[in-house]
Amino acid sequence: MKRKTNLKSILIYTLCLAGPIFLAYSCTENKTSDSKDIAQEENMAKLTNDDRTIVVIDNDSDTQFLMDAAEMQLEEIKLGQLAQQNGDSEHVKELGKMMENDHSKAHAELVALARSKSVSIPTTATEDTQKAYDKLADEKGNEFGKSYSKMMVDHHEDAIDKFEKASKDSEDPEIRAWATEKLPSLRAHLSHAEACKEKCEKMKS
Repeated sequence: MKRKTNLKSILIYTLCLAGPIFLAYSCTENKTSDSKDIAQEENMAKLTNDDRTIVVIDNDSDTQFLMDAAEMQLEEIKLGQLAQQNGDSEHVKELGKMMENDHSKAHAELVALARSKSVSIPTTATEDTQKAYDKLADEKGNEFGKSYSKMMVDHHEDAIDKFEKASKDSEDPEIRAWATEKLPSLRAHLSHAEACKEKCEKMKS
């Protein structure tokens, strides 16, 4: 499986000792606390090259898919926990519980899959996830339910698109199979989120 970073392509210029020096400099100058950025840097560090040549590394969609999927799982777990705390109706709490349980299982599978491919993935909620969490945490009552259910609809529509693409286009048969296996669950989540959103919209705030 090709290695992947967050850039369309990366030119790595290496001449004998220049390769290790470049990587060491990158690690010290680009320190970050964001879990996804850390994973990207780790994947970058795993790249190998010929010290006597200029190497062009193309975008690896499989690695990006694993990283995006991990970010999504962690986000739905964290937001699902919030929904169980802040939701003021059973349908919101139940949706949150479903998201936490199902995405926790999927995340455990993903961790094992990524490890087998020597791909680093986010291990904690990213900065984007924290922003979404903080925004939702400020809302109360049915307004929270409406915002949360709408977010789940949007998230799962996006997730289904990404998983469908991976199920068809991935160069790795195991990644392709895992993406295909998760699609029915994601579609069920979308259906539940849509139903929850409709109920919240009918309730008085």
